[in-house]
Amino acid sequence: MHRHFGFNHDNHHRFGRHGFGGHMRNHMRGKGRFGRFFDHGDLKLVILRMIADQPRHGYELIKEVEEQAGGAYSPSPGVVYPTLTWLEEMGFVTAADAAGGRKLYTITTEGEAHLRANEGQTAGIFQRMAEAAAASTAFSPQILRARENLRNALRLKTTGGALSKEQIEVICDALDAAAAAVERA
Repeated sequence: MHRHFGFNHDNHHRFGRHGFGGHMRNHMRGKGRFGRFFDHGDLKLVILRMIADQPRHGYELIKEVEEQAGGAYSPSPGVVYPTLTWLEEMGFVTAADAAGGRKLYTITTEGEAHLRANEGQTAGIFQRMAEAAAASTAFSPQILRARENLRNALRLKTTGGALSKEQIEVICDALDAAAAAVERA
């Protein structure tokens, strides 16, 4: 299961066909809450380019994709490792055993040629990732978590029975203070 953060209904329209070259809009209707993040073959190019920048382990690639997308997308190991296997079978990367039983992936001459042949597409994918990262800052995982914590605490408190006047005042003061702090941030 992929974790997707950062896209609400408004962003779906704002970053539709024009903001992401059609890729995000079409896939946001796909599986899961936000659909697929990449078009078919895009993740292969992303991973290959990241390996070209620096040899990496699978886990490092997962984290780097998530970071490049600003937390808007994190590929699962069930997507990344088969992609690495495919890249290796195509001769685009080699895998060497490293410490801890992990494999270190390095780009080959064929992989570099494949990246050069797809340079425009690859640049477009990374541009869309940068746009997703910029759009997701207002909806960071930390903000979503904190908002859910507040929502749950308020729901539990208000559905647990009648509140006293003092409890209502404390809750209102806390909510007003939180709103003021957010406005100042």
